Order: sequence, then structure tokens, then C-alpha cells
Amino acid sequence: SGQVWHGRSGQDGGKAQDSGECPFGQVSGFSRRAETGMVRLFAHCNRRTLMSLHGDYDDQNIFAKIIRGEAPCYTLYEDDDVLAFLDVFPQSFGHSLVIPKKAAARNLLEIDTDSLAKVMAVVQRLTRVLVEELQPAGVQVAQFNGAPAGQTVFHIHMHVIPRFAGESLGIHASAKADPAELEQLQARLRARLAD
Repeated sequence: SGQVWHGRSGQDGGKAQDSGECPFGQVSGFSRRAETGMVRLFAHCNRRTLMSLHGDYDDQNIFAKIIRGEAPCYTLYEDDDVLAFLDVFPQSFGHSLVIPKKAAARNLLEIDTDSLAKVMAVVQRLTRVLVEELQPAGVQVAQFNGAPAGQTVFHIHMHVIPRFAGESLGIHASAKADPAELEQLQARLRARLAD
């Protein structure tokens, strides 16, 4: 097991912070600010690279590195074409991500139909497992295309987010999950997927 970092954690007390480099490898001059209780991500970058739906695939994005084994993750499921893992900055307990391994696609507009079908088959299987194991009141499946839509990692991915009664959805990348909790959840879900 291990961790994959694909967001920012912690609070900055309402003061902008500039790390000079985006953790996703796509932008520079990256800053974060807490405003009225909401954490917002501001990226100052080349419009063609981040803001546009069109552009070149960056094979140094964090998900590409995970696929190549250059960055760790809490793997739930993997086959030749698809990888599913826990989000380390979850919006809800059990928040998982599903990505294609062979398609160098930034978004829904770029992925081929066969690869998308394989991703969706795993999304459905993982959703069933999350429902069986965690007993949520609902499940949210989401996919974002372009930074204005909320995309932060430019390798197409699906979010599978269990929703529990009486619990609001957390702000993505605002709090990192406890590694021990992620490892325990990973073991539970992998056991259920193996059935």
C-alpha cells in the first residue's frame, strides 16, 4: 500500500500561498486561499494547457505516474486496461477514482469508446461493492472536463463517491485522509472485490 498525492491539504488561514509549482505538473504559480469557509484552488497558467478542453496529453501527470508505478496509490482494482484506487483527499468516506491505463486522454472528448466502456464497467462494479460494504444512502458518480468544470488532474478519471444520510459532501483536496484509515478501507474493499 502507499499514498498518492493529487491535491493540496491543510489550511492557509486565508492567506494566499504560492509554491511556484503545481503538484500536478501542469501549471506554475499555483496558489490557494481559504475564503468564507471554502477552500478554492487558483491556478495561473497557460490557457492552452489547463483551461482548454483541447491540448496535448501530459504524460507527467500524477495518474500517468501511478499507472507507470512511479507514484503510489491505494489500489482497489486493476486489470490490463483500468485502475481503481482510493482518493487520498476524499469528499466522503470511500471516495474512489477509476482511470483508464492505456488511453492517453485528458477528458471525455479524447477517450476512445472501447476504453471508456471498460472504465464504466469497473465504475459499476466498484459502485456495487461500495454499496454492499459501506451501505451509503446514495452514490455520486462524477467526471469533470477542463479546469472550469473542476478538473484538476488531466488524465480522464471517474469519481465514485458514497453519500451518507445527514453528511454533506466535503470540499475536494481540503483534507487528507488518515493513511491507516485508507489502508483499512482498502483491505475491506479489495476483499469484497475478490468475491
